[in-house]
Amino acid sequence: MDILQELEDRREIARLGGGQRRIDSQHAKGKLTARERIDLLLDEGSFEEFDMFVAHRCTDFGMEDDRPSGDGVVTGWGTINGRMVYVFSQDFTVFGGSLSETHAQKICKIMDMAIQNGAPVIGLNDSGGARIQEGVASLAGYAEVFQRNIMASGVVPQISVIMGPCAGGAVYSPAMTDFIFMVRDSSYMFVTGPDVVKTVTNEIVTAEELGGASTHTKKSSVADGAFENDVEALIEVRRLVDLLPLNNREKAPTRPFFDHSDRVEPSLDTLIPDNVNTPYDIKELIRKVADEGDFYEIQEDFAKNIVIGFIRLEGQSIGVVANQPMVLAGCLDIDASRKAARFVRFCDAFEIPILTLVDVPGFLPGTGQEYGGVIKHGAKLLFAYGEATVPKVTLITRKAYGGAYDVMSSKHLRGDFNYAWPTAQIAVMGAKGAVEILYRSELGDAEKIAARTKDYEDRFANPFVAAEKGFIDEVIMPRSTRQRLCRAFASLRNKKLTNPWKKHDNIPL
Repeated sequence: MDILQELEDRREIARLGGGQRRIDSQHAKGKLTARERIDLLLDEGSFEEFDMFVAHRCTDFGMEDDRPSGDGVVTGWGTINGRMVYVFSQDFTVFGGSLSETHAQKICKIMDMAIQNGAPVIGLNDSGGARIQEGVASLAGYAEVFQRNIMASGVVPQISVIMGPCAGGAVYSPAMTDFIFMVRDSSYMFVTGPDVVKTVTNEIVTAEELGGASTHTKKSSVADGAFENDVEALIEVRRLVDLLPLNNREKAPTRPFFDHSDRVEPSLDTLIPDNVNTPYDIKELIRKVADEGDFYEIQEDFAKNIVIGFIRLEGQSIGVVANQPMVLAGCLDIDASRKAARFVRFCDAFEIPILTLVDVPGFLPGTGQEYGGVIKHGAKLLFAYGEATVPKVTLITRKAYGGAYDVMSSKHLRGDFNYAWPTAQIAVMGAKGAVEILYRSELGDAEKIAARTKDYEDRFANPFVAAEKGFIDEVIMPRSTRQRLCRAFASLRNKKLTNPWKKHDNIPL
């Protein structure tokens, strides 16, 4: 029996990671340990661990005398609501969670298995970076992980949760994953830290200002969401995994729903204000058509003029992209185009149908946008919609002007169902601008211009011109929107569409 006891003893030591003192220190910072995080993320009792006894092989700088089991990362697989996922969780109590050659090999092993067996990878990052004692072997480890992130992209969903420091080369692995979540006040991401920044550029900046959750959710768009603490972050990851397929050959799970498909929403008839320039909240429409009013928003704090996220219709996951008239009148700009384009490509990669809600007066004008390359960034969204082969249903609620009408999943970009409310206005531009160009010679005469403007509005400020040409499939009653969307997506469940063979496209990055 001694050998069985030895196994138990060794396991006990491995579970303690860097020892009780360091575990207490982790708790004192308001952070959970690597194993506590896994226990919260996965279904109870489902975790199967790999490589519990792996130790580093470094013999420099006295490292041979300190070889803790597990080498600073806990890896394995388990289930989230009964569906398989692979997980790695870095252990800050062991050498500050720093990445060594063997630490990287453990991560690579579960990523290879995830690709082979078709299940998502969730990385819980909490690491001081490369283990300096190992030199280039540590850098090689990072690159091995990067290569697997690239191979897994579009094959299995990859989710990163930043739950502590993440700096230098370490940030590039999360950057290539599909979703990044951060924890407020205890996590940060940057390529070079505040000390290096001060040395090189003389800027004085704190770690929080340089790469905290607020910076990356509001300014850089590196992160998709930030949460108050470890517990909330892990619960939200569970919610997200429920909406996604396990891999690119499976559909997202269909959940039971308790909401009638033909539910009528009379309040939607009055959602659009009488004055065409008065804003309204597009999220109200999203929640009123979704099953049980549930909307999982992504990148809520960045480029608020466009709203992206997931809803369910008849229990099925749907990606939503919607212009938000409350911010910049719903104009498309560089940030909004980038945000939405990446989301559309994610949905397309994982066969999640896309609902597009349109109220867009155009692209944001100005030198800032043109110098920033709005042409190229706007083309990203156009390209993403045009290459997508998943079911695409579009609803124009109010304005759809100019090139922005084309970009927002129009009929011409292989939209399957293109609906409009009676309040829709589909035109090259707004009436005032159009009249000033068409009747430039009459600009001095206010009465004539007013009459011309009204005439233009009567002719074009409605969905019927586009409907006559078949660019709009149907003008629908706002109150019946949920019913029409549910039926549209139901009819597209067996859609088959393939693009011409190519190695890959060359999206205008």
